[in-house]
Parts: sequence; C-alpha cells; structure tokens
Amino acid sequence: MLELTGNVSSQPPGDPAAQPSGDPAAQRRIPQAALSGENFPVALRILPGTIRRHLLALYTYARYVDDLGDEPAQRPNREPATDPFSEPATDSPARPPVDPFSRPALDPFNEPAQDPASEPARDPGGEPGGPGPYDDAATRSATLRRFEEELRAMYDGVPPTHPVLVGLAPTVADRRLPLEPLCRLIAANQRDQVVHRYDTYADLVDYCRLSADPVGELVLHIFEAQSPRRIAQSNHICTALQVIEHLQDVAEDYARGRIYLPQDDLARHGVTPADLAASYASPALRAVIRVQAERASAALDAGAPLVGTLHGWARLAVAGYVAGGRAALAALSRSDHDPLARVPRPTRAGTAGQWLKTLIVRPA
Repeated sequence: MLELTGNVSSQPPGDPAAQPSGDPAAQRRIPQAALSGENFPVALRILPGTIRRHLLALYTYARYVDDLGDEPAQRPNREPATDPFSEPATDSPARPPVDPFSRPALDPFNEPAQDPASEPARDPGGEPGGPGPYDDAATRSATLRRFEEELRAMYDGVPPTHPVLVGLAPTVADRRLPLEPLCRLIAANQRDQVVHRYDTYADLVDYCRLSADPVGELVLHIFEAQSPRRIAQSNHICTALQVIEHLQDVAEDYARGRIYLPQDDLARHGVTPADLAASYASPALRAVIRVQAERASAALDAGAPLVGTLHGWARLAVAGYVAGGRAALAALSRSDHDPLARVPRPTRAGTAGQWLKTLIVRPA
C-alpha cells in the first residue's frame, strides 16, 4: 500500500482491531497508497501544528489498516503514536464525530463485494491452502471487517472506542473527511487477501484506486483544497507513487507472495519466478521495471499541474509528493532499474532539487 511519511505504525496482537496503534521510532510502510520518509517529504516540520496533527491522524489510520491487512497477529506491542514532527502538542478537547454527510447509500466501490474469507488461502507460489504469508487471510479479513464496522458506526454518530479512530475523529470533524476514501483503503487490504497478482497495468491502476488514490483525496480535504478536478489530478500522482513503491519493493513483495508487476509484461519479456527471487535483476526484469517507471513518470506528469492550482501550505506539501516521486524514479534509473541488488532510494539533495523545480510551476 502507498507509503506515507509520518513515524507511525501499529501494534496488534490478539484481536488487532481492539488494540492501539503506533510506533514513534520507525518509518514504516503504508499500500498501498500511502510514501517513505526518504522518498516523500510530506511530514514537514514547517507545516502548522494543526495540519501536522491532522496528517498524523490520517497516516496513523492508513498505517494501521495496512498492518491489519499484512499480519495482524504478529506485530509486537508498541506505544501509541505521538506527533514526531515537533514539540509535544497540547491536548485538545475531544470532538464528536461528524454526521454521516458523505456516507454513500450504496456500495462505494460500485461492484458486489467479494468476501476474502470465502477464498482459499494461497502460498507464495499461488497454490490453494499452502503454508506461507497468506495462510491467515481469513483472520485478517475478519479483523478488517470489524474495524470498518466501527469506522462506519463513527460516521453514524456512535463515539469510537478504538484508539486509531479516536485519534481520527477530530480530523473527520474539523476537515469533514468523507467516509468513502477511508473505506477504500480498507477495501485495498481486503483485496490483498485474495489477489496476489495483476494481469495488466490497467488492473494494477484499479488496485491503486483503492490503495493509493484515497490518500491524496483525504490530504486535499485536510488542506481544504478539494475539488473534482484536483482530486482527479491527485489520483494520477498517487497512482504513480504507488507504482514507484512497488518497483522499489519487488523483492520484499515477492517474499510475501505478492507480485505488483503486470503479468502480461512479465510474460512478454520472459521474466520467470527465478528472476524475481534472484539477488540482482536480469535484463528481462530490468526491461519490465523500466516500462513501469515510464508509466509512473507519465502519471506524475499528468498530475503535476495540481501543484499550480494550490497555494500556501497545500502547494508546498503536494509539491513534496511530486518531487519525491521524481527523485525516486531518478534513483531507480541510476540503479539501471535493478531494485534487487539494492533498493534504490533518492538522496535528500535530489529530492530537494526536484522539490524546487516542482514549486517553480506557474499557478493555474
């Protein structure tokens, strides 16, 4: 799922949907959807404290949902997350959740929901019922459903009890966050329980609609800068960032039994499972990764005009997202598109340079 900046993580064991989240020490992966600390300088110390706290609440939610979808009963206990960006914030009075102003009357994903628990678990090789990272999919799916039930109840006016939702409630109220994008992040992790391969790039983009695009939409709401046009542009950026993360994490994802490189591209270039498990990328695998990098670059270019429509802190932060993506692609290119020998990460100087270039764009 999309990686996000913000020193947040989660702690489940037992029933993970009843446990607090947080790991103030570690910069952890988030889908889909949300940006690692090295790549995407979103958690800016210069942002006002209120915005930082809202972003932290969102990132904590996204991080926790992602952990529930990965391994809910295997994380050690951790302390609740704190604001890692500045001095300790003073406590603010709790606010009630907002009315369900944006709760969709129908399935927000416009398709019949598939119950992951009804699908057989698959091992990394794709065989039903085998041991491996997916043999607890039913437990993860049930945990995600329970968490979503409390989220939806919060939007119906029921005060939340889960610490992650308690932390998110003030942001929901202050910034009127819509429910549907939050639910899509959960849906992405439900899909991860049953879908471990994607046939085409279009299929992968559809996954990013769940795992990555909601993060950008919610960030725009936090900055009170949302509009249909801006959300569409943000979707391009977030999809690009998700694809870039997949390219960086080919080895890690394959070890989990997941492949986020389109199957048709792998077949076209003759990439085998042995190529994905190797200690360095074969010429065929490099060719596939290069194609995906070009697609991600085009998506970033399609979304980058969003920066020119924004002002103030929103402009600064979103430029950071775009710059982080471009710097990550540059690092991948310097590695000759080999993420297996060593995960290519951009330098701070490279990211800063891209940030300045992105900020220069003229306002629309």
